[in-house]
Order: sequence, then structure tokens, then C-alpha cells
Amino acid sequence: MTPVVQERVPLIERYRDRLPLDPDAPVVSLMEGSTPLLHAPRLSERIGVETHLKVEGMNPTGSFKDRGMTVTVSWAKGQGAEAIICASTGNTAASAAAYAARAGMRGAVIVPEGKIARGKLAQAVMHGARVISLRGNFDQALELVKQIVERQPVELVNSINPYRIEGQKTAAFEVCDDLGAAPDALAIPVGNAGNVTAWWKGFVEYGQGRPVLYGFQAEGAAPIVLGHAVEKPETVASAIRIGNPARWKEAEAALDESGGSIAAVSDEEILDAQRWLASTEGVFCEPASAACVAGVLKSPPRDAALLVCVLTGHGLKDPETALEAVEVTVCDPDYAAVERAVLG
Repeated sequence: MTPVVQERVPLIERYRDRLPLDPDAPVVSLMEGSTPLLHAPRLSERIGVETHLKVEGMNPTGSFKDRGMTVTVSWAKGQGAEAIICASTGNTAASAAAYAARAGMRGAVIVPEGKIARGKLAQAVMHGARVISLRGNFDQALELVKQIVERQPVELVNSINPYRIEGQKTAAFEVCDDLGAAPDALAIPVGNAGNVTAWWKGFVEYGQGRPVLYGFQAEGAAPIVLGHAVEKPETVASAIRIGNPARWKEAEAALDESGGSIAAVSDEEILDAQRWLASTEGVFCEPASAACVAGVLKSPPRDAALLVCVLTGHGLKDPETALEAVEVTVCDPDYAAVERAVLG
């Protein structure tokens, strides 16, 4: 019996007319995009605003980075590139490694030593990338990667590459397609600031409305909030542990043009929001994603009837952080003990 496989369309094919790729450019795809826009009834009730979650953790490597990577790697392969490189706090490394493997290209990633969630590190290693653990932070890694690209025949796939932004803007297209128009407000975590830049670009280009943007950084890594670079950023939300965002100016422009703002949330607020979302809405996101939920729980958007929260990565990206905050009940292998454990 021949199995019936539901056909899916690669993100590039879905929005090719809105992407700056040549008609004959190769398509390097893992069937990214088309992620769920999930109504969040309990969050809506709690903050008094109808809220949906854009669950980007449902992309192939578990984060929004796949949107930009499919476009960037497709472009690079079309240019004849044989290798790609990035600096990363984790998700970009995982995505770049996967798409390099898919394209038959070599991949290299530089990550801060001891500052990357092990789930993301495992992805990069298993996809066959050359992983370099740097005794420094992300900002230092990115500067070194820029120097390598200037001197070696390798393509940079960080979000300073404009093709990354082009791919990531498609998330805004999808939200408009699902809702019929842009929401009134959008809450989004901000790290290297490429994603908030891309979402705004997408809304502007799609022409179906422009939401007010609310960005959220972690208190220990909040350069845009503070107005100056943070030399040694620290936060449990490793994906946004960045002290000098590459798209700083573009993000500020997007926030200003939308009439929005950026604020900081504490690690405690982030972890509380992560646990609350998982236990009440059934959605497990990584800590960085929960920053935007923590932000709207702390300060719900004013004058908004419809809000979208962008959950940038899956919770299984960083299971160790989640497990540190919980206790698992242990009992003997007999019925009475199990019954007591189950019933509390």
C-alpha cells in the first residue's frame, strides 16, 4: 500500500515573490515555517487581552532561526559557497549546522564556552558542524567571525546577513494570513535584535496593518533598555544573553515607528512565566521565549484588543534549566507507595 503523504510547501516557495532570491536559486529546506498560531485562553484571561502564541519552536530545529537560515543558505549555495559560519548562543548554531548538512556544505559555529544550552550544542554537533567553544562571550565571538569571513572563502549566516532578516520576516506574513490582518500588538524577546527587526519589516511589507511592538530583554542582558552595551551579559535565558546587539539601531527604529517600547524582566520573572505557560497552556518554551510572556504578565499592553506573543524556541532546547526548578517524586515499587505518591 502506497502511503499518502500530505504535501507541504517550503517557506521559500510559499513566499518566493516576496523574497530576494533568483528564480533559479536552489531551495535548501527542512520544511520550515507554517508554525502554529495558538490561542491562549488562560493568558488572555489573566492579562485582559485576547492573546495568541506564535509557536516558533515547531520549526525543524526547534527555533525561529530556521526561517532565516533556509533563505540564507539557499542564497549562499546559489552563489557557489561551500562553507558557512556563525557565532551563536545556541539556536543559530543548531540551525546553521542542520541547513549546512542539508545543503551538503561545511558548517562551523563559534559558541561561548559554558554559556550554551546543552540541547542546542548537541544539535550542532550531531549535524556535523565544526564547533569551537570560545573562552569569551557572544559579542566577542561575532567580532571574530566577521574577521574570518573577511579573510576566508566562507559565508556568514548570522543575522547581520540581510538574507536572514528576509527569511525571518515571513513569520509576520503568516500571522497576517492566519488572522486576516496584523494584530494590535506583538510581544517579542530581544537578544541580537534581528528578529524584532525582521517582524517589523514583514508587517510593513505585507500591508495588512502594523502592530505596536513590545520588546523584552533580560535584566542582566538589557543593553537597549539601558542605552549602552553590557560587557558581561548574564541571564538564565541563554538565547538572549547578548550585550551588544548587531541590529540595535534597526530594532530601536522598529520599536519607535510602531509606537512601542522595550523593557527588561528578571530571571525569576522569566522562569515563573515559563513554568506558568507550560502548566496552564500546555506550551513548553525555552526561557528566552518566556521573556515576552513575563513582560506582558508584568505590564499588559494598553489599548490592544488582540496580542500575539512570539515564542522563539522550544523548551527542550534547554531542559536542564527547567529541571533545576522542579522536584521529581521518588517511591518504592509497590502499590501503596505509588498510590500515596500519585494522590499526594
